[in-house]
Amino acid sequence: MNSNETLESSSVAGSESSGLTAEQYRAKMQRRKEVQEQRLAQASQEKGLIVVNTGNGKGKTTAALGMVLRSLGHGYRVAIVQFIKGAWEPAEKAAFQHWTLAKDGEAPQLEFHAMGEGFTWETQDRERDIEKAKVAWESALGFIRNPDFRLVLLDEVNIALKLGYLSVQDVLAGLEEKPANTHIILTGRGAPTALIERADLVTEMTLVKHPFREQGIKAQPGVEF
Repeated sequence: MNSNETLESSSVAGSESSGLTAEQYRAKMQRRKEVQEQRLAQASQEKGLIVVNTGNGKGKTTAALGMVLRSLGHGYRVAIVQFIKGAWEPAEKAAFQHWTLAKDGEAPQLEFHAMGEGFTWETQDRERDIEKAKVAWESALGFIRNPDFRLVLLDEVNIALKLGYLSVQDVLAGLEEKPANTHIILTGRGAPTALIERADLVTEMTLVKHPFREQGIKAQPGVEF
């Protein structure tokens, strides 16, 4: 049973449970508990994952930063390389400042590098955008290859791939250089098919409604930045 089927069966089970007696409900939940425990027992492997957050909906970077926060909470070293948004200072950089500061002569737990120059319609210089993307990728490769980093976030790299600033094959080859337990997250709309096929976990954010389009509401602090 895949994840979609699991969610669907859970939804059906929830709707069916409303007409059960207390004893029937307990028996049903006990059976579900046994099935879930069996699945968990079978999922015994560990590996560093390649994670892709793509799609036209909001939340791709936000979801990735949630994983960053979890990793930091476990004491892992993390690197973030932003490929597009570097022209403005994101609030998350300030929020993560605690982890970006070196303490007692030790290397910081979080490396945060905003290396782009803004959105493509603002820069209006394709050659410079390509140059910046390549510099960002070289920086990212250093973190990917370094076993000290348990998680590397390549924010908006999918856009750089979509626009042809980076070679998909070069990025795929770079991902193969990661240590076995390192997780890599690649965000941005328009993730190429080859990357999706290579990834272990792919989430597509679907846009249903957006306040900018439907209501003309501008980007707001704490929501978009």
